[in-house]
Amino acid sequence: MMLEELERRNYDESTIRHYIRWVEQYARFFGKSPEKLGPDHLRTYQAYLLKTRKLTPGTVENHVAALRFLYVRTLKRYEFREYIPYPRVPRKLPGILSKEEVAQLINSSGTLFNRTLLMVLYGTGMRRAEAARLKLEDIDSQRMIVRVVNGKGGKDRDLPLSPALLETLRAHWRCFKPCTYVFPSRYSRLVEKPITDKAVWQIATLTARQAGIRKRVTPHTLRHYSVSRTITG
Repeated sequence: MMLEELERRNYDESTIRHYIRWVEQYARFFGKSPEKLGPDHLRTYQAYLLKTRKLTPGTVENHVAALRFLYVRTLKRYEFREYIPYPRVPRKLPGILSKEEVAQLINSSGTLFNRTLLMVLYGTGMRRAEAARLKLEDIDSQRMIVRVVNGKGGKDRDLPLSPALLETLRAHWRCFKPCTYVFPSRYSRLVEKPITDKAVWQIATLTARQAGIRKRVTPHTLRHYSVSRTITG
């Protein structure tokens, strides 16, 4: 029922996968179906995540979102909303890379595939799932834009395409000859499939390590750099 409800509301694949996994963990913890669990179980489980597993409030917030979706959206138990409060999450300013660090990161990418992916993240500010699903037809070299289809919240939006990024994308296409997705998975055989958002995360973090960058670098780091660069010029 929950899977059907998530798909009906057009949640992206990554969110669906995580929500289902977190609810399964909740059910396994008590050894019962969530339908048979009540407010006391929810309070116990949330305390377990924070105090015993010592997950960060931000991570627990994600678990809570999945449980709220299960009880409120799927099972229609609206009264449960007050029993599943979101934990207070301290908001920190995201780490921003310098121009030198961004150049260092991209130059350490090792392969044209990784270099192109990092340049897309850096040059457009895309989320990692959006970059993973990027299609060739979404790149408009005439208008110099990249279209994000079905992004966060199911919305489409256009992003600027720089000449440097366009040239890199063309070199990438000449080398790998993708048919549908800009970044196809090397594990797909008969039907071309995109890389996973997890693969995008791994490429960014491993390349940063190879580049000797001590800051925590994720695809979101490059997104924040892109946004800050747009604001400050």
